[in-house]
Amino acid sequence: MRKRGKALSNNAVSSLSARLWRKGLLPHHDIGPRERAPKLALVADPREAELNGMFVLSRLATFLRGIETGERRGLHLRERVVIVPTVESPVGRGGGRGQRYTPQVSRAAAEAMVELTQAAYYRVSIRPASPEVEDMPQVCLYAPNDDERASACLFGLPAVIERPVEDTAPSDLMRAWRPCRGENFVIHAGQAGGLQTGHCETLFRALVAFLDRTGIVGGLRPSNEDEDLHYFGLEQICVVLAKQSGIFTSHLSVGRWVRAGEALGHIYDGVSGNIQARVVTPVAGLLASVRRQPLLCAGGLVAQVLTPDSMAQQGLARRRLGERHERQARRGL
Repeated sequence: MRKRGKALSNNAVSSLSARLWRKGLLPHHDIGPRERAPKLALVADPREAELNGMFVLSRLATFLRGIETGERRGLHLRERVVIVPTVESPVGRGGGRGQRYTPQVSRAAAEAMVELTQAAYYRVSIRPASPEVEDMPQVCLYAPNDDERASACLFGLPAVIERPVEDTAPSDLMRAWRPCRGENFVIHAGQAGGLQTGHCETLFRALVAFLDRTGIVGGLRPSNEDEDLHYFGLEQICVVLAKQSGIFTSHLSVGRWVRAGEALGHIYDGVSGNIQARVVTPVAGLLASVRRQPLLCAGGLVAQVLTPDSMAQQGLARRRLGERHERQARRGL
């Protein structure tokens, strides 16, 4: 059994939210009925220049505000949602020409974010896996329980991947959330430091679908586009590593299916410009990640391919989605 942490009272959450706004410590959106504890907390990872998450969550906050104020007729916000698109003001360090945006995260702001979000039942962190690699939108679970496995399918993203709990080491936020009651999810989408608008649209639709399927927003009519949903265990992740150094290029898009032996890209010599190696996938599967940083050392990550037993995995994902609906029906949700 997972240890269940003590959630903050509704009044404590409201008081904390108001106090943080007054102090300007943690820019966030607190939307929905204040008499209830938050049902959902959404956070864009503050330490990895997660521009995709920031862009999507800021748009989602505007969408929910429109429902709350009655501007979006026919839609109803039934539950409270807390959204943290960024931890502190997006000024960052070194805003000069040619300098990379790096968000500043004070310890006080990080602690305030944990305190504000831990009371929510569903907690979602949107974060890139690596600044060198582009990921297709995917839900990652770390040592999940059965409720998390079923709820992960409600996003409708094409891949749900289970990973061991040790993989959460880089995420202070996930470690802080783990003892709390409720369910935790990590979503990877795109590449850190850049904005991939196609992935953003996919992620926005997934979050709207989750709001609908969990009953947080009523009146939505999202399209059912999750027929290609697949569930993957750690043993189904094929990691493709470079056998030599050079400049790596790939024309493939993440999220497509590849055949065993298909070329993922080429490694060029940085001096002569000659092709040093042709990198191929050893297995057939779903291309979940591909390297976008061209400079490559031997042993560096080139791609990750997810290898499902197609029919079995689709059946597993759908069974878990059905089990979730049954549990909700029994609870009267």
